[in-house]
Amino acid sequence: MELLAPGGDVDAIKAAILAGANAVYCGLDQFNARNRAVNISYNDLQGILHLAHSHHCEVFLTLNIIVLDREIPALIRLLNKLVNTTIDAVIVQDLGLFHLLKTYFPRLVVHASTQMTTHNEGQIQFLDKLAASRVNLSRELNLNEISRLTFVAHQNQVGTEVFVHGSNCISFSGICYMSSLLTGNSGNRGRCSQPCRDVYQTKNSEPNYPLNLKDNSAFFDLKELYEAGVDSLKIEGRIKKYDYVYTVVDVWRKQIDLFNHQNRIGQDNSKLYQVFNRDFSNGFLKEKMGKNSFIDHPRDHSISHLSEINSYANEEEREKGCLKFYQEKEELKAFVECEIKDMDTEKPSLKIELSGKAGLPLRVVVKTGETELEFCSDCSLLAKGKQPLSYEMVMKRFKAFNETEYFIEELNVEKIEGDVYLSFKELSSLKKKILYHVNGKKEWLEEIRIPKLKTKEKKLDNARLSVLISSVKDLYLCDQTSADIYFQLPACIHDNFADLVQLFSTNKKLIPYFSSVIIGDDFTGAVAFLEQVKPALLVTDNSGIAYQALHLGINWIAGPHLNIVNSYSLVALQENLNCSGAFISNELNKEQIKSIKIPTDFQLHYSIYHPIVLMTSRYCLFQQLHVCDKNRMDESCIRTCQKSEKLTNLKKESFFIEKSKGNYHAIYNASNFLNTEISRDLPGVFSSFMIDLRDVKTETQHEISKKELLSLFQDFLHGNSASEKSLLEGIHPTTNGQYKKGI
Repeated sequence: MELLAPGGDVDAIKAAILAGANAVYCGLDQFNARNRAVNISYNDLQGILHLAHSHHCEVFLTLNIIVLDREIPALIRLLNKLVNTTIDAVIVQDLGLFHLLKTYFPRLVVHASTQMTTHNEGQIQFLDKLAASRVNLSRELNLNEISRLTFVAHQNQVGTEVFVHGSNCISFSGICYMSSLLTGNSGNRGRCSQPCRDVYQTKNSEPNYPLNLKDNSAFFDLKELYEAGVDSLKIEGRIKKYDYVYTVVDVWRKQIDLFNHQNRIGQDNSKLYQVFNRDFSNGFLKEKMGKNSFIDHPRDHSISHLSEINSYANEEEREKGCLKFYQEKEELKAFVECEIKDMDTEKPSLKIELSGKAGLPLRVVVKTGETELEFCSDCSLLAKGKQPLSYEMVMKRFKAFNETEYFIEELNVEKIEGDVYLSFKELSSLKKKILYHVNGKKEWLEEIRIPKLKTKEKKLDNARLSVLISSVKDLYLCDQTSADIYFQLPACIHDNFADLVQLFSTNKKLIPYFSSVIIGDDFTGAVAFLEQVKPALLVTDNSGIAYQALHLGINWIAGPHLNIVNSYSLVALQENLNCSGAFISNELNKEQIKSIKIPTDFQLHYSIYHPIVLMTSRYCLFQQLHVCDKNRMDESCIRTCQKSEKLTNLKKESFFIEKSKGNYHAIYNASNFLNTEISRDLPGVFSSFMIDLRDVKTETQHEISKKELLSLFQDFLHGNSASEKSLLEGIHPTTNGQYKKGI
């Protein structure tokens, strides 16, 4: 199994290599999901590649954010550079970037980021269609689920990696919008402000940290991960410093080596407590999700752990123990700093010597400090031509060498006798030969130009209305409107299979709407549901269901939580997965939406009214609030629990934890989203606008019935300004802050 380490800066990358990482993942100062890390510049990258590869360590570059249309040209320029490096893989979230890589840059190996929320078999197949060679599985999975998905992945020649150490998110990654809504700092853009680590007031307890999970550690689960077939063990921590990275990688390296060589698991994880931690839990892996997985503050737990295991008799002993601990930390820092100081990430030099005379081939000797290579032109030098071989002329032609892991330190043309000439074509051919050898034996590719997108030209007439419901008591709305009626299926499809099949078989107008998270038997149940019901159309926030729709020939629409933010994402869905339309992410503002180009025969959708889901969690969020007596979740929790509770942070901002039967815990904003402005701002762009009439408890109140709401929204879309006024007065409080801020 590969040991994959974080590298937030150059020193951390060196520390990971020193400690024995098989691979390191790092980000540039753009397009990566750890904006708070120092990150590295492109100029650093080539030297890092040379250092890492000389130590048999691979380098994966994180390009794992959603990308706006205005950023695509810069992204393509970067890809044109990366394709001529020896980078081992790029880590990706954005569907548009998957498409660009698959179509125009197939030489770059692609790994799917944890932001893709991969937790079922269909999602593996979805990502395989987008040419991902590896997927990072959701952190929320247990060992049986990991084993099952890895088996499917390997059947599709896709590898799997699993986070085994570091910070845990309370929300499924990629579908957390809390930071985005509160501060405009989107987690999908690498700027998460971690509001889950804040203090909250609840009505039944003192202010505390009810969303603050302990750190993840699978240190004692290595054998089970091996038996599950996992290909890569990933350590979280790109905002951590070099001493942290060294310590954690070193401890894991020794554990893996002990297992590989002696088939046993070490039982001493004390060194993991000597660097930053929030205590440790393997609750997800072992299905022990309960109160013990949380900790009452987000700060470093090291000293608390030290006091717990030593049981100091008095304060004086405690102070001595702490002093010794800090001295050891400083000694470790000094040791690592001394060791990495001599690990050079400067690009090594090339010394190039040219020699020859008319009638003979041009001879080129390239010295790298490690090797000496000799090349000769296929044609002889000429006594006549357009431009003689000179220092300036050759340096101009060979400047691409400086884009490799080397730089030209010296170019010697003194052994060229007289004025001699070589055709541009022949010199270019010789240059490519040399580049092939100094660039990891990879053919040098010329700049790839992306063709202009073919887009829909005609603007649409009035957008249709679509309505989302989730309760059978709202079925009467089918008879009250010509709008499309979406019915959201619960996450626990397996347990409700017969009832759901009956519901859709007897209500042909209903269009199934699948939520973001569908795991295990529930995904199997969802596939069986589709095979039996055979709907003409579906909407899905889950990419695994999208793949099944493609496989079964069902027309499908990408939901708003698939994070569609650019034109190439639409192309990716249409060309690779036969998608007919997509909801644009509600994180975008007017200008960001306006720049999106709609492909021919493709429809855009937008949710103009809905409760704002901020995060979805596999953990029970009520146990920490003292409104649930259980210490651990059991099989009945997701299926039967139905509760709602209010949270308020110290800024007096309120949120609602909502748990409905058959669904995972979710946190909603206090005010629902209502955006009537978009129909005036962007006329003729959207095929439909959706309103969400599910019964989700927030502070937003309706003073009018659902039937009346339907009628008002329908009139509004037909240009009735009085209806808009009635909507704004009849639904309150609401917000469209995301539409104002954008990302």
